[in-house]
Amino acid sequence: MIQDNSYPELRELGWDTFFINAYQPLAAPGVIPARIIGQERNIYRVLHPRGEFLATISGRALYREMPGDIRPTVGDWVIVRDPAAGSDTVIEGILPRKTAISRQVAGGRDRYAGGITNEQVVAANVDTVFIVSSLDNERNASARRIERYLALVWSAGASPVIVCNKVDLCPDLPSYLGEIEQIALGVPMVNISATQRIRMETMAAYLTPGKTAVFLGVSGVGKSSIINALLDEERIKTGEVRAGDARGRHTTTRRELFLLPGGGMVIDTPGMREIQVWGDADAIDGAFPDIEQLAMSCRFRDCTHREEPGCAVREAILAGTLDEHRLQNYRKLQRETSYLAARQAGKVRLDEKLRWKHIAKLQKQYQKHDDKRA
Repeated sequence: MIQDNSYPELRELGWDTFFINAYQPLAAPGVIPARIIGQERNIYRVLHPRGEFLATISGRALYREMPGDIRPTVGDWVIVRDPAAGSDTVIEGILPRKTAISRQVAGGRDRYAGGITNEQVVAANVDTVFIVSSLDNERNASARRIERYLALVWSAGASPVIVCNKVDLCPDLPSYLGEIEQIALGVPMVNISATQRIRMETMAAYLTPGKTAVFLGVSGVGKSSIINALLDEERIKTGEVRAGDARGRHTTTRRELFLLPGGGMVIDTPGMREIQVWGDADAIDGAFPDIEQLAMSCRFRDCTHREEPGCAVREAILAGTLDEHRLQNYRKLQRETSYLAARQAGKVRLDEKLRWKHIAKLQKQYQKHDDKRA
C-alpha cells in the first residue's frame, strides 16, 4: 500500500448521492467505500482517499452475497475492510450500480446449444460511453456495428458519444461522416485524430471532475491512443493496424480506470470482436428512433414492416429516406433480444428449480440427523 495526500477525494472518484444513500445502511466500523480501478483475475486494485490497495473478495461475499453474474468489475464501488485497522484489504460487498455496460458472454457453445446465457459486465458506473470508430478503413467505420453499440449503451442507461478517430487518414471524410450521421440521430459526435492531437479538446465537455467515461470499439480503432493523448503521456501500450485487413491487435488485455489530469476518469477496455447485446426491446428502440417514429404512422399497430399495406417504414425505404440495411439490422437485434429474454426466463426457472432441489437435500440431511439422534 502506498499512502499520501495525493489521492483524490471520494467525490472526485464519482461518489455522489446515489452511492451515499446506498452505502449508509451498510456502513459499519472497520469498513470503508472504495472504487475498483483495475483487475487481474481475482485480485482487484481499489482506490480511496487514504490510498491505493490490492484487494481480494471475502469468502462470505463471494459465495453468499454475490451471484455468479454479479462479480465486481472496474468502475464498481465496493465495501472493503479498512487497511488502517491493520487488517488485509478484503472486499466485503458491492454497492448497487448506477449503470452497467453489459453484453452476452462471447463465444462458447452454450449460447447456441440451448445452454445458459450469461451477462458480462464490461464497465460499471459510467456516465458517458465513447463509441470509437476509425476512419482509415471501411471495416472500422461500420454503421451496422455502431448501431449495435448504441443499443448496448441505451440498455445500460448511459449517454453515448460517437468518436470518429483518425480523421487525418480518412480518404473521403465527408462521405464517411455523412454515413455515420444518418444513424447517429441526435447522438453527439466528435471527429479527432489522437496521434496527431487534432480536435482532442472536443472531448473535454464529457470528462468533467467526478464523471466517468468508457471507451468501446474493436481493436485497432485507437482507444488506447486516445486515452494516452488525454493523459498526455504514453501510459498504455498501443499497436499497429495490419495493412492487409485493417485489423488491430489486442494491445489492451484488461480493463483499467485512469484519472485524467484535468478531472474526470476514463476506462479502457479490450476490443470486442463480437457484440451480443444484453438488454430488452427498449434498448433497440433507443438505437433506432427513426424506425420507431415511422412505425407510429403504420396502418396496423402490429405491423412487421414486410408486406402489410399502409406500412410507413416500407414507404420510407421506397422513397429512399430509410436504408434497407438499417431495417434489417433493426430486425436482427429485435430477434436477438427476444431470444435473450426467452433464455433468461429459462435461466430464472432453472435457478429456482436448483434452489428448491438444494433445500430438499438439506431437509433430508436434517431428517437423517434427527432420526439418528432419536
